[in-house]
Amino acid sequence: MFTYDTVVAALDGLKERGYTLDFNLAFDKLICHENSMCLNPLEFEITEVHRFEGDTNPSDEDVVYAVESKDGKIKGSISGAFGMYADSVSNEMVQKLAMHHS
Repeated sequence: MFTYDTVVAALDGLKERGYTLDFNLAFDKLICHENSMCLNPLEFEITEVHRFEGDTNPSDEDVVYAVESKDGKIKGSISGAFGMYADSVSNEMVQKLAMHHS
């Protein structure tokens, strides 16, 4: 298991290991704006979770997810999961991320 001290270190470490795409959470899918690729919750797995907690401020909390398509051909990451629940997301996406959040 890989461990990282910062969000930036986690994202850099994942990129070095092939998780090169930067995904953003949309309502019911992950979107990579670099190549307009989308993955719905049934098309990807979360392979790693790196959680970072702020020392004094709960708003400093962050999570980095490593995601991989079911066929293993697409690898990327999502960061900022704590705050993204304020956005409108599907129940299926919330469940997919929440099962790896704790």
